[in-house]
Amino acid sequence: MAVTTQQALPPQYVQDLQKDLGTQLTATTAAPLKTDAFAPKVAGQDQAQLDAYKMATTPGQGIGAFQDYIKQAGAYDTSAAGLSGTGAYQPFMSPYQQDVIDATLAEYDTQAAQGLAGIGQQAAMSGNLGGGREGVMRAQYQNKSDMNRALLQSGLLQQGFTQANQLANQAFGQQMQLGQNQRGLASQVPGLYGQDIGTLGSAGAIQQAQEQAGLDATRERNRLRAYEPYERLGFQGSGIQTITSGAPGQYQSMVTPNPTPLQNALGIASVAGGFLGNYGDYLRGAG
Repeated sequence: MAVTTQQALPPQYVQDLQKDLGTQLTATTAAPLKTDAFAPKVAGQDQAQLDAYKMATTPGQGIGAFQDYIKQAGAYDTSAAGLSGTGAYQPFMSPYQQDVIDATLAEYDTQAAQGLAGIGQQAAMSGNLGGGREGVMRAQYQNKSDMNRALLQSGLLQQGFTQANQLANQAFGQQMQLGQNQRGLASQVPGLYGQDIGTLGSAGAIQQAQEQAGLDATRERNRLRAYEPYERLGFQGSGIQTITSGAPGQYQSMVTPNPTPLQNALGIASVAGGFLGNYGDYLRGAG
């Protein structure tokens, strides 16, 4: 006895819709999805970032920007050390000091000789020329003259020493101050370079972020464009299911914010598998 199987088929227009959906789905999924068009891209470094990196890694600018100043400060310290001690004044003695002393003392000797001549004239006028009184007067005058001469010479030497010593102290102070200035620059210059490096880096990061945003926008546009047929077929499939079952269909978009290509591929495979499974059931039932 033959067994008769009865199958309740959906209305013809539903079958036509399902067949059309299957045809479109087969055609859409026949070719691989070109994910290269919306593969993630990373914006390259901006020129300002490259300049910041170059400055930061250039000796004397970023790395070791203080070293030249410390070295120069050490040179000034060494120079200052040579300007201290008992003989520090000697390089500052005037080369004409002895000439001045000699000329001054020669003039003094001339004046002293004239004074001795005056004593002889006074002795002759008083009738004591060649006498003991004249000799005493000459001796007293000579002693006083010699003492004055020694004091004059000592004063000239002291004046030259004092002046040379003052110049040596002044030079010592200048060298020490120059060393301090270099140390100050050693602490300030790296900070100034650091500010420039930071400014360049920040400005470059802003530009890089702007470029990255453009790349992301382009990637998202390409992704939406590539997935549009799948979205359309998914929505159509949900509508057919609603018509067939009489229950409200639920459709969930495959497009989510910035999915990875792998996530998209898995989503497409799942949806396509469901469509093809339903379509296969329909074909088996129709047969």
